[in-house]
Amino acid sequence: MQVKGFGAGYLVGDVAATTRFYADVIGLPVTVELDWFASVNAGAPGFEISFVQRGHESIPPGYRAQEVSGLSFGLVVEDAHAEAKRLEEAGVELVAPVVDEVYGQRHFYVADPNGVLLDVIEMIAPDPEWAAANLPAS
Repeated sequence: MQVKGFGAGYLVGDVAATTRFYADVIGLPVTVELDWFASVNAGAPGFEISFVQRGHESIPPGYRAQEVSGLSFGLVVEDAHAEAKRLEEAGVELVAPVVDEVYGQRHFYVADPNGVLLDVIEMIAPDPEWAAANLPAS
């Protein structure tokens, strides 16, 4: 299989509200917006997050009513603290505060209107002791 892009999609109850959250609050550009389907660009050409109206006929019958469960997306940013502040000022509740991880990430979580977790990540240097014990020698 020669993959030329990646699209993660999930069923939602309100396509318009979900699209507005990702476009207006998170800041991802809308690439397609229909009444039953929308897609936003996740930072690089060919990488999309899509929303399909729950119950839509384009979804196989046994899957049309499924609720979102256990889904999360990671969004890599330049400055996690600045993004956390921006989102909080916009009225978005942080599900988990900004923390620095020994493995080289500064991150926090927010949830979209459907309960999907967004892990907002800034790459930082890993803890030297952790790196020595866990990463291959360069």
